[in-house]
Amino acid sequence: MKIFGPLYDLAIRWSRHRRAPGLLTGLSFLEGFIFPVPPEVMLAPMSLAQPRRAMWFATLSLLGSLGGAMVGYLLGHFAFAALHPLIEWLGWSAKIDEQVAHLRAVVAESPWRAFWLLVLAGFTPIPLKIFTWASGVVGVPILPFLASMAVGRGKRVYLVAGAIRLGGARAEAALHRWIEPVGWLASLVLVGLAGWVIWRAKFG
Repeated sequence: MKIFGPLYDLAIRWSRHRRAPGLLTGLSFLEGFIFPVPPEVMLAPMSLAQPRRAMWFATLSLLGSLGGAMVGYLLGHFAFAALHPLIEWLGWSAKIDEQVAHLRAVVAESPWRAFWLLVLAGFTPIPLKIFTWASGVVGVPILPFLASMAVGRGKRVYLVAGAIRLGGARAEAALHRWIEPVGWLASLVLVGLAGWVIWRAKFG
């Protein structure tokens, strides 16, 4: 079943729209907390069509991602609080609270340690939204959080824009070719992480 390919094609169509820069910013914003397709799939064809504006498009994408990251952060914070009665009813609260308390202690001891962990996470194919929600649950300080999002996402969008500007159509074709397996891999990682958290809460 193909999911990411059609979404990629939708992003390609948006990239040809006369309001493509605004759509790219909006896509980057939504991807920060909910949308399953990374904005690079739209950034690439836009950069290919207008190489001289590639870095400007990357900047718009980064700004949208930062806004979306803040929404994800807030959702993580308030959703965890709202779901806590359900977690308690399931009998998982003790283990989950223990894990969250441990992570909060680590962050409190050295807030910028969270910055480096999130920057390293930005080099993985794991969707950004996982880290924005998790940061809100744990309570990572806002400044290190936003700084890590800027570095982690910034290196991705500027790398894509630079690669398309230098590599042209060949680099864009490679991105299209690998979007489906990369998308499914990221989804499997997400499911695996969720399963691990539930297993630790119940049996760990």
